[in-house]
Amino acid sequence: HSLGSMNNSQISTVTQFVVLGFPGPWKIQIIFFSMILLVYIFTLTGNMAIICAVRWDHRLHTPMYVLLANFSFLEIWYVTCTVPNMLVNFFSKAKAISFSGCFTQFHFFFSLGTTECFFLCVMAYDRYLAICHPLQYMVIINPHLCGLLVLASWFIIFWFSLVHILLMKRLTFSTGTEIPHFFCELAQVLKVARSDALLINIVLYVATALLGVFPVAGILFSYSQIVSSLMRMSSTEGKYKAFSTCGSHLCVVSLFYGTGLGVYLSSAVTHSSQSSSMASVMYAMVTPMLNPFIYSLRNKDVKGALGRLLSRAASCLLRYTTSELRGCYGSLKQM
Repeated sequence: HSLGSMNNSQISTVTQFVVLGFPGPWKIQIIFFSMILLVYIFTLTGNMAIICAVRWDHRLHTPMYVLLANFSFLEIWYVTCTVPNMLVNFFSKAKAISFSGCFTQFHFFFSLGTTECFFLCVMAYDRYLAICHPLQYMVIINPHLCGLLVLASWFIIFWFSLVHILLMKRLTFSTGTEIPHFFCELAQVLKVARSDALLINIVLYVATALLGVFPVAGILFSYSQIVSSLMRMSSTEGKYKAFSTCGSHLCVVSLFYGTGLGVYLSSAVTHSSQSSSMASVMYAMVTPMLNPFIYSLRNKDVKGALGRLLSRAASCLLRYTTSELRGCYGSLKQM
């Protein structure tokens, strides 16, 4: 009886988890740390550049680019909810994360990742209206509807992911539970739980069906209508111009769903936590880094806005430097 009560106390008094991260010798850890830090810096820089370009260039004050700026804002928070803690753990001996911190991290990672699915669907709907109903485009996708779609995506997913948190708080864990991953991913947390996770698995599959199938169905419907509209166009130049506006979005959709599907297929086939962790890097860090480069390289409007933004920043910096040099020169003359 005393042994049973001791085991129950060990299970019920869990205050933190141990996140194993990337195992290996110190030299390999330094290489991983440097690569992840560079990816994080590039992700923040690229997405912030798109947000600033849309904010300061009036030519980009259209629903398409407002959605793109919100998408970039989402990507910044998507990587920030996992990467800083992972970078700290490289130099931490304990590699611990608190119980509440782990579930908070999962909550934001799940909600932001699912919101990204809805944003990609809304952006596909925007392209469908622009190509298939160009005369009614500005009437249908007005700023009010655009803002409503953005807020609805954030609101629905935030509360839906909160249901997972409330269910997962009912799970029990052993003291010193190790998570063989670089962040608190739902599948890995459920594997190390000591209590029955059947209810949460059912809710997870239902959520995946609802929150995954509907955005994908919306994207497929939008592009089926776009392709049908392009097939009816007689001008080759018109077809190319219309489809070029969808190229960046199609690349991002393929990258996001391709890497996400690859992660879950690889984890299902190999059952190796290390290979699953390495695959998760693709959709958790590499995809958010590549998205701004895809949009800026394939979109003339974004490239033009970024060029004007950089030239304006360079001229402001030059004027500031020149004025500083003149002030120093004047003070030297007075001496």
